Amino acid sequence: MDNYKVKPGEKIDLSKINPSDKGDWEGKKEKGVEIFLQNRQKIVQLQEILYAEHKRRLLVIIQAMDTAGKDGTIRAVFEGVNPQGVRVASFKVPTPIELDHDYLWRVHSQVPGKGEITIFNRSHYEDVLVVRVHKIVPEAVWQKRFQHIRDFEQMLVDEGTTILKFFLHIDLEEQRERLLERIEDPEKQWKFNPGDIDERKLWNEYMHAYEDVLEKTSTEAAPWYIIPANANWYRNLLVSSIIVNTLENLGMKYPQPVENIQQYRVALKKP
Repeated sequence: MDNYKVKPGEKIDLSKINPSDKGDWEGKKEKGVEIFLQNRQKIVQLQEILYAEHKRRLLVIIQAMDTAGKDGTIRAVFEGVNPQGVRVASFKVPTPIELDHDYLWRVHSQVPGKGEITIFNRSHYEDVLVVRVHKIVPEAVWQKRFQHIRDFEQMLVDEGTTILKFFLHIDLEEQRERLLERIEDPEKQWKFNPGDIDERKLWNEYMHAYEDVLEKTSTEAAPWYIIPANANWYRNLLVSSIIVNTLENLGMKYPQPVENIQQYRVALKKP
């Protein structure tokens, strides 16, 4: 898993990172899916302990180009978890009220509370990606935001939040095939947005923007992982494995039961 982790300050060239990479799992899809299903069950169990312990928080941030599988990853990895302790926050075009505040205002209100897992489907990183590529704000504005974001995430970590950030990496050809599938499959046509065609023309600009994000905001406290995402099963295996490993390393425990709990068996005997 560490092979996909971006070291702080590491130079990133996404054109040299293979989105079809499967590491040591090449040709082992069946086994990979089996391990993924085991991971998913472990996440269900670990989330229950996280919720019961009520001490720690987990924030999972997922960023990607269109069709890379943000929604699919969330559905696959978190299937079966108790919805009482898991939330998904999606960040679309800011509303007029959100635009009246600083760009982190709408984000801060969505971070997890104690015992919660929150998944960001897109995030505050849109404010150094989309706004940069589409020149919505001047460079002098978005350049400052890298430091803002590092400080914001460090503050969350200092307050007890564990942060994992995943960039789902696909290539232009894979995106083309997935867009065609959306056009041709009646059950997926609702997903198609003509604007995605225009965004494809800006692919190189987005890749450069993502490289900056990965280089400047992957920290020891809040690391980025570049996840090869051309193969859905391998994407799911990696993301789930990293989440399981992270939760297990928190050393969580169920709270201690009330003192002398067995004495209450008497009160529950049949009349």
